[in-house]
Amino acid sequence: MCTVCGCGVGETRIEDNERGHRHVHADGTAHDHDHHDHDHGHDHHDHDHGHARGVGGDIDYGAGPAHAHAPGMSASRMVQIEQDILSKNNAFAHVNRTWFDERGIFTLNLVSSPGSGKTSLLVKTIFALKDQIAINVVEGDQQTSVDAERIRATGVAALQINTGKGCHLDGSMVAEAMQRLKPIDESLFLIENVGNLVCPAAFDLGEHHKVAILSVTEGEDKPLKYPDMFKAADVMLLNKCDLLPHLQFDAKLAETNARRVNPKLVIFRVSATTGEGMQPWVAWIQSGLKLQRLRRAGQVESLKRRVAELERQLADTVR
Repeated sequence: MCTVCGCGVGETRIEDNERGHRHVHADGTAHDHDHHDHDHGHDHHDHDHGHARGVGGDIDYGAGPAHAHAPGMSASRMVQIEQDILSKNNAFAHVNRTWFDERGIFTLNLVSSPGSGKTSLLVKTIFALKDQIAINVVEGDQQTSVDAERIRATGVAALQINTGKGCHLDGSMVAEAMQRLKPIDESLFLIENVGNLVCPAAFDLGEHHKVAILSVTEGEDKPLKYPDMFKAADVMLLNKCDLLPHLQFDAKLAETNARRVNPKLVIFRVSATTGEGMQPWVAWIQSGLKLQRLRRAGQVESLKRRVAELERQLADTVR
């Protein structure tokens, strides 16, 4: 797990909307924190493991208190490292969310395994909404700006974050992206995370909802195999549904498995290719935008009432 072993030192690149301009951080982010402090020359999900509990002869390295394993490290030490990393990330995420809330900006974090159709869904969603609302997009990938270019071709602003060896975006990366993109008040802010069903589940970016995308070309058991992601998500998009007649994929079983992990999960069946099911998904986003505006208005009114009360108290004191 990346919160234990770390990843991507010196690798993260953030590319703004001026083509060819990239800003490279010496420590992997734009901020002075130690989220990615160790550069590994190996795949951190392929460690040679020691002992672990299992059932029926199987091995389960997630059975202990750390829910993970690293050679030569105790479970208690792993838990402490993870808590340290996540607490620093969560501080950035809290600031990000407060910043979004104060401005009435609705923010979604799209997560999935590679090849689920995230970018295609994002493009389809943008075309459905861009004439109604200002949209900014953050694209996360280990390398290239291919997806950001696809988003820019729709006419909306997009910023590419290349994580190098890193397997997810974090709160500090999104904090810098916000400052680069400067989204206007009451707009839509979309984050396409690195394709990975494991690590992005643990990292809050300051979004209002994680949206997990599962395609029908994957297995119905994905939510059971990667439960942390589907527990962390509020919405699941079952994508590529236009292919269902040609596949042996049980959509109902996939949805049942997802709700076994997260009974509150909102699920939409969609197709980025044909547009099937997109309207309910877009309507859900529109509802989120309205709610965010109402929250902002409520905050403003509450602040005005508080200021008026303080002014009355000050006047009484002077008299």
